[in-house]
Amino acid sequence: MKTYQHYIDGRFVDPVEGEWFDSVDPYRGEPWAKIPRGSKADVDRAVAAAKRAMTEGPWSTMTASARGKVLRKIGDIVAREAKHLAEIETRDNGKLFAEMHGQTRYQPEWWYYFAGLADKIEGTQVPIDKPETFAFTTHEPVGVVGALTAWNSPLLFVAWKCAPALAAGCAVVIKPSEFASASTLEFAALLKEADLPDGMLNVVTGYGAETGAAIVEHPDVAKITFTGSDATGARIYSDAAKQVKRVALELGGKSPNIVFADADLKMAAAGAISGIFAATGQTCIAGSRLLVQNSIREDFTARLIELAKSAKLGDPMDSGTNIGPITTPPQYRKVLDYIAVAKKEGARCVFGGNPATGEGVKGGQFVEPTIFADVTNSMRIAQEEVFGPVLSIIGFEDEAEALRLGNDVIYGLAAGVWTQDIGKAMRMSKGLKAGTVWVNTYRAVSYMMPFGGMKRSGLGRESGIESIREYLETKSIWISTSRDAPENPFVMR
Repeated sequence: MKTYQHYIDGRFVDPVEGEWFDSVDPYRGEPWAKIPRGSKADVDRAVAAAKRAMTEGPWSTMTASARGKVLRKIGDIVAREAKHLAEIETRDNGKLFAEMHGQTRYQPEWWYYFAGLADKIEGTQVPIDKPETFAFTTHEPVGVVGALTAWNSPLLFVAWKCAPALAAGCAVVIKPSEFASASTLEFAALLKEADLPDGMLNVVTGYGAETGAAIVEHPDVAKITFTGSDATGARIYSDAAKQVKRVALELGGKSPNIVFADADLKMAAAGAISGIFAATGQTCIAGSRLLVQNSIREDFTARLIELAKSAKLGDPMDSGTNIGPITTPPQYRKVLDYIAVAKKEGARCVFGGNPATGEGVKGGQFVEPTIFADVTNSMRIAQEEVFGPVLSIIGFEDEAEALRLGNDVIYGLAAGVWTQDIGKAMRMSKGLKAGTVWVNTYRAVSYMMPFGGMKRSGLGRESGIESIREYLETKSIWISTSRDAPENPFVMR
């Protein structure tokens, strides 16, 4: 069993209090690695290293172009090590190797994109209305960033948060989820080769209430970026507000995936299955509310059931597996609890609905892909994030009702629309209150496109040009060119 260490100031170190905890392989149900249990003392060390590296180290005097070259090296290394990093992630969180490998192979693009953006951070000369005055703006790094990542796609979130932060000039302290920390530590081990100065990226592992809280509360951390549940995000937002820290939150979702009768139904069915059962439903953008026009609802449900029957559950490392285990025991119990609640509230379970058993299913954390029909939008299964392979089918009559139902939820992270009517596609895209709307596709992401939520799904954006602004402060600079003192120094000029 491998024993990991924190990564602080360019080297691996034991936790100050000398404690570790087990990381459990969700597929086998067995511990496979020991993860450091961080404390406030570990966080203090990491933040001090980050602050020193950012203000006194070479990163602070390096040109933006030179910083970009380092980020490009990181991208090259991740590309080279993509398979190894994906294997670690699959072992740690139980998601399909095919999905994790797809993510690690794509992650270099974030490092390349922000490497190229590093020297495009430009200020502006302002044609100010004051005579004999030269006015302009500059953009400076916001300060040390605390990055708190989730267990479902650890390294993808590292790239989303750290690439723009480093490009902006910020140092970072990462606290990965206690359920999936290993891949982030494996990634940190590669940074020396990229010539990233010591202290610019640190990894402190542990529990949220201990390590995570210490990062949020640390006075030298200027910004928090968090991916996780809306309940935890709300607590972080409240705690950070006490010190007026900048905060970016990518939180939960209850995304409507809306199928109109005029859609290509074969494509729509594949998109609906991918939207909820891919990644075992453990993604914030899962299309867990499937809104289907009533005229096709019965036939479309039957089509979905046939597709769901073909799903193979088993070893996430096996290329033939379609659905892996639920990552954590608490999440496994939560998913089963929601299935029970849905049945009690009158939703009709037309497929699955039980713990999964059978050949290839190990570890005791598998749930059958589950489809509920006759769901009303007021049911808990339609309003609360399940984060598992559970689909709710809700009928609607027309475009107006689809839009009303789609928006009738506290979340606003993503939405899908399936139609061959371009006017309808445009109207729905405009009307849906979601940070991302996909039309005739689902779960597409890119380093070029901003990603984030509306309503209770969060604050701020990741990816795209907008995201680097999350790590910058704008400074206004006034320079008087006048040679004369003001006539009355007690009056503002």
